[in-house]
Amino acid sequence: MVSRIRSEVGWGKEFFTFLREVDSGKIVAGDGVSVQDSGPMSSHPLIIAIDGPAASGKSTVAKRVARELEIVFVSSGAMYRAFTWWILENGVDPEKTNAVVSLLGETGFVCGEEDAMGTISIGGRRLTSAEMSAEAVNSNVSVIAAIPEVRSRLVSEQRAYARENGVVMEGRDIGSVVFPETPHKFYIDASPEVREQRRRAEGIRDSIAARDRIDSSRKASPLVIPDDATVVDSSFLSVEEVVDRVVSAVRGQ
Repeated sequence: MVSRIRSEVGWGKEFFTFLREVDSGKIVAGDGVSVQDSGPMSSHPLIIAIDGPAASGKSTVAKRVARELEIVFVSSGAMYRAFTWWILENGVDPEKTNAVVSLLGETGFVCGEEDAMGTISIGGRRLTSAEMSAEAVNSNVSVIAAIPEVRSRLVSEQRAYARENGVVMEGRDIGSVVFPETPHKFYIDASPEVREQRRRAEGIRDSIAARDRIDSSRKASPLVIPDDATVVDSSFLSVEEVVDRVVSAVRGQ
């Protein structure tokens, strides 16, 4: 059963920087060593899944929740953005699925941790926030994320990392596909109008409507609300209120 939480306090623009998607200077691209998905978890680390559409505030909330609970934050969106950047850097057409999958097979990801933040390495190149938020990346990341082989590979990387560390992970299929077994599932939502305003405040000009359409209709792991997720409508909530509700729910479960 999906539960819903609402309130009436506005969000401040200062929370909607690109740090919601990528912690600047902590995403690296190039050749790395692959992390393998190697069987069941050896223990029961705390795994908190936070999903939601673009500009819903899920990344800001996930970071604050991780800080409050003193566990690692991982942005699954940053992984897809990093690979999208890598595709473009290598001159591969994002629309050419076979070429994308071929490059994927040659690309190694390393997931690590620094200052309680998940890190991603794809070869040695440290990316800036400007590179990760480039218009070309914004325009193509949903196309890349819709490729089944890409999602399968990155889901494997995400599970392998969480198996060892425990995480607060945000994305679009974390509770429905990556960690369906965790009891700690949250879906952070907001109205399309509010999300459009937040996106513009970040200086990002991609279309929320187009992004929602791609994310919700793709064949591989479409954006859905898990049946047992707690839904928090952030349209008229402060960041602190959303974080308090998530942390309280986790501690009460």
